[in-house]
Amino acid sequence: MVSGKQIRVYLVDGTPGGLLTAEIMNWTGHVVAAPRSDIADLLAREEVRRTGVYLLLGDDAESQSPSGKAVYVGEGDDIAVRLRQHARPENVGGKDFWDRVVVLTSKDANLTKAHARHLEARLIGAATSARRASVLNGTSPLPIHLPEADVADMDYYLSQVQIVLPILGITEFRPTRVPLAQLTEPSKGSIPSRRTSPTFRFNVPRYGIAALAQEVDGEFTVLEGSVARAAWVGTHRHPGYQQLHARLLSDGALHLETDELARFTQDMVFSSPSAAAAVVAGRAANGRTSWTDVDTGINFGDWQNRGITE
Repeated sequence: MVSGKQIRVYLVDGTPGGLLTAEIMNWTGHVVAAPRSDIADLLAREEVRRTGVYLLLGDDAESQSPSGKAVYVGEGDDIAVRLRQHARPENVGGKDFWDRVVVLTSKDANLTKAHARHLEARLIGAATSARRASVLNGTSPLPIHLPEADVADMDYYLSQVQIVLPILGITEFRPTRVPLAQLTEPSKGSIPSRRTSPTFRFNVPRYGIAALAQEVDGEFTVLEGSVARAAWVGTHRHPGYQQLHARLLSDGALHLETDELARFTQDMVFSSPSAAAAVVAGRAANGRTSWTDVDTGINFGDWQNRGITE
């Protein structure tokens, strides 16, 4: 049985694009997020004077990620001090790419400097593994040693952060595929609501195209190692898909193996199964019918409609 979660999101100024707070019932963690234009209001809040971790998010013209997004993870005893530095690019530690900030602290103020450094390292690792954005931290530190009980607490803290952040539209730390260990032996720190579909395939044997994909928590993901067409051969009626195909090639998410074929070098999340099918085929394609279950042969559209009765 899947356990539900109640998340409270409070829009401080009553607008969806402004400063907000987020909490999960029975979790001591606290999240506050704001656009850069509201940094003064954010710095005036008591939460940002606590020990914790902060995330700087934005677009970066030099990003090596196909999404063009970038992220920086930091920690501090007084997060407000660090954010003031980052708000001034001319100062040491300044960052100019970001347009949104998220602060992760604790309502009971029990997060210590050691906890924050541990969380910082874990979040840098999560963003690096997810490969959804360029990670602008100069180093990738290993999590510092903590007592066993504290590690368990931080595992749980991070599992709740991984639930809250996507609710706020922040997917840079979200894994694209569920580790097998979590599917077979979920731990205290795993996310119990993680939903994974069967594996679907899209093959065009005539051209050597062979791709696998899964829907993970509502995101359609083409799996690493899948083979796609190396060049766009479709018409120009779908310029967005053509541009996406070209961008994945230029960013290295698709690696040319021959003049005709390219291979996915990482799990890649798409906005829809049709977008994924178009990139794989090098032309517009109906993703609901192109992708079929490797075990049953039913197409993705029929799988989505399972359980529906007249």
